[in-house]
Amino acid sequence: MRLSRLIPTAAAVAFVFVLPYEAVAHARAYLAEAQSDDPFGAACRVRVDGSQVTAYCHNPYPDTDRVSLHVECVHWWDLDSDGAPVAAGPAQTVQLTGRCWKEVRTAWVTHRRAD
Repeated sequence: MRLSRLIPTAAAVAFVFVLPYEAVAHARAYLAEAQSDDPFGAACRVRVDGSQVTAYCHNPYPDTDRVSLHVECVHWWDLDSDGAPVAAGPAQTVQLTGRCWKEVRTAWVTHRRAD
């Protein structure tokens, strides 16, 4: 293998591992729902403040969205949590909260159509 091909590859791998935590994407989207002709899904903002997590979800659509907050903690002994689903009705904003004992690794919101 030529050295000129190895250097860009090594630099790209090193760059991925050196990214700061804030630069890593936290949103998890599902492609099938994103391409649907039927608009659905509350817009959510997730804020991490120390060990506390707060999410605000606003549903601008006519169908109810059942949103759940998921929190993953940094330490292995700190329990991750999956919040109970909360119904966000049409034109409604809901607040979801969660926490870790110490640091939060990541937090995200999942969406499900109400039955």
